[in-house]
Amino acid sequence: MLKKLLVLVVVLVLALPFVGVQAQDGNIAEVATSAGTFNTLLAAVGAADPAIAAALTGEGPLTVFAPTDDAFAALPAGVVDYLLANPDLLSQVLLYHVVEGAVMSDTVMGMTEATEVATLAGAPITVAASDMGVTIDGVNVTAVDIAATNGVIHVIDGVLLPPVTLPEVDPLSVTGDIIAAGSSTVGPLTQVAIDSFISAGYSGAITNDSIGTGAGFERFCEAGETDISNASRPIRDSEIEACAALATSRTPIGFLVGTDALSVVVSAQNDFVEALSIAQLTQIYSGAATTWDQVDPSFPAEAIQVFSPGSDSGTFDYFLEETLEADVEDGGLGLEAEAAEAAIQGVPGIQFSEDDNVLVSGVEGSPFAIGYFGYAFYIENADALRAVAVEGVAPTAAAVEANEYPLARPLFIYSDAGILAAKPQVASFINYYLTNDADFVDQVGYFQTSERTNRLAKLLLVINMPMM
Repeated sequence: MLKKLLVLVVVLVLALPFVGVQAQDGNIAEVATSAGTFNTLLAAVGAADPAIAAALTGEGPLTVFAPTDDAFAALPAGVVDYLLANPDLLSQVLLYHVVEGAVMSDTVMGMTEATEVATLAGAPITVAASDMGVTIDGVNVTAVDIAATNGVIHVIDGVLLPPVTLPEVDPLSVTGDIIAAGSSTVGPLTQVAIDSFISAGYSGAITNDSIGTGAGFERFCEAGETDISNASRPIRDSEIEACAALATSRTPIGFLVGTDALSVVVSAQNDFVEALSIAQLTQIYSGAATTWDQVDPSFPAEAIQVFSPGSDSGTFDYFLEETLEADVEDGGLGLEAEAAEAAIQGVPGIQFSEDDNVLVSGVEGSPFAIGYFGYAFYIENADALRAVAVEGVAPTAAAVEANEYPLARPLFIYSDAGILAAKPQVASFINYYLTNDADFVDQVGYFQTSERTNRLAKLLLVINMPMM
């Protein structure tokens, strides 16, 4: 096993410098010596086992899916350092990138459906081919068929992660309070997890306030009041700085728990809007178009009744980023965040609310109204509302999974290692949340994260929970 691990690590080191080269003159060890530019992987060689340097040659043949330094750098802060400090787990991660035999790209491209392939780590990877290329566990293959005398390398743009099993949580034995607040989009998902945790036996006090992503980060990072911050956007640098400035400093950890298709909606009474472009949405939400015929001459000359989440909402932030703040060539106005917010605030008659149910009521009440919010709220009210296709793509599970829907966005919960250590009940709840996340997401009506993303979230929890 050690020899195979050494072969894998060395092959990883060589990948990028030889992209496009069909063969190398020498075995893996000799080619590795001539590469010498992948510092992260070279560090892994030293951290995995002192005997690695003595076993750089192997008989093979092996096929290696090799992540670049950029792929490792893209992992969340602390992950690489943790792996380097834990040789057993590091070995499993590295072995998860290699399979027996030399499999060339033409064989993979001939596959008609996704196929599981055993790795030297024991767990299988999923190989899939399409007109868009080849993926391994959803990670893109960016270069193929880099041959050494004892194997073949295919370069990938992400680090593959083997299955991560968290310790089982017994909610009956969990005590102490838990405080969550933030996004009204993520709030329902967290509430489903809370209800399940309570049904399974947790008897402590747990709160979950829907106050918007921005307000949630204020309570988490400025007031230091909450244990979990629900967020429908990534945390901002200014919010991270506020967390660091607390008397008891916090370093926010983001756990990706689902994906939302931000839905642009009109009333079921509306019989003229089927699809809108980003440019048309920008017109409406900047006030450049105040009647429907200004958006499209075929639409009626009726005033547009505009609804939007309030400025504390992550949904509001994300929508502006994708419309008014987007580049002009993408249909936006290229505005800075403050100018975009000023523009939407100035739309004639616009109505804001942090409560998505208020937005639903407003839009469903008029055939000339338009609004936007999370997919789950649309699904709950699909009898009274109709989702509008954006850039010709409707918000569906297939479109989100294929990364085709323009307004798909990640959903997070944030916590902090200090909180997890001081309040083990919070760690237990997040463990329970991540372990059952797929079921919770399905119940609410959002879209599941990929298996790789869920494994990364679990790994982050392991890294930040010393007792685990």
